[in-house]
Amino acid sequence: MSPVLDTAFIPPRDREEVLRHAVWESMVTVDIEHRPPAEGISARVGLGAVGPIRICSARATAVTLRRTERLARKDEEPAVTLGVQMTGSSLVVQNGRQCLLRPGDCAVYESIAPYTLLFDEGVDHRFIRFPRAALALPDRLLRDITAVPLGSDNPIARLAFTYFSQLAVSDELQHGVHADAVVEPSVELLRAVLASQHGNSSLATGPLEATLSLRITQYLRAHLADPDLSAARIAAAHGISVRHLYAVLSRSGISLGDWIRTRRLAACRRELAGPNGRLRTIAAIGRRWGFVDATHFSKVFKQAYGISPRAWRDQNHPRSPS
Repeated sequence: MSPVLDTAFIPPRDREEVLRHAVWESMVTVDIEHRPPAEGISARVGLGAVGPIRICSARATAVTLRRTERLARKDEEPAVTLGVQMTGSSLVVQNGRQCLLRPGDCAVYESIAPYTLLFDEGVDHRFIRFPRAALALPDRLLRDITAVPLGSDNPIARLAFTYFSQLAVSDELQHGVHADAVVEPSVELLRAVLASQHGNSSLATGPLEATLSLRITQYLRAHLADPDLSAARIAAAHGISVRHLYAVLSRSGISLGDWIRTRRLAACRRELAGPNGRLRTIAAIGRRWGFVDATHFSKVFKQAYGISPRAWRDQNHPRSPS
């Protein structure tokens, strides 16, 4: 799969930082503790994606990965990662449980709760990261199934092991003409594995009303920048009425207009402060995130953050004295 990161071509002093950056940017933010010293670190990591599914195939020297409470609290896009053990063994710890994975085993863990992955013998593993909402499974089921070995006693899990271990390294499936067709079957297969392991196979047949709020918020994140994002459009995309949409969001404590505005403003704030903050006009950045009226954008930004967009950008990108 491509691209591939190989520490053989990276100076020893830079290996920890390069690996950390690759994992954080492509998969999830975790603390990484390498067992050998910098000069002994060896890793070959393949990174890829199929639609919203992110994929990492790794062989490396011994390492411990920790998703801390602080990092889990900051999660804006909850995800579920399937770990596939190829050779050797590893340990997954989450939600008060731990499981030892041997070759042919899989396990899942959530980004919204702390976890630890221990690879004391080195890493030979596939990591497949799914948007949590895409699985359309109840919160309780996901909590109950994390850090549980999915192995030889579950025939669906055995099928999933073969499928995902191949998907993780297949350029043809990830980048070829069939890539788009892989997304839905991948989601459905993992859903079937987790539901059957939990003892409720009926949950594998399709999304549930109980997960509708999760699927709606996933849709909102994907279309946040669309200026025509509206309650009618969101409801139509999920086959429900606008009234039902508001009822579902209300049960989750979400006010639709406030939710969209808050996250659009946060995106503008990040972009204005980011390294490319001066490449676009302030009005253009506002439009990019759905604020079609520059005056209105400036007003709501200042109401939210107590500072105008221009002052915020200048604070993060001071102009050089002429």
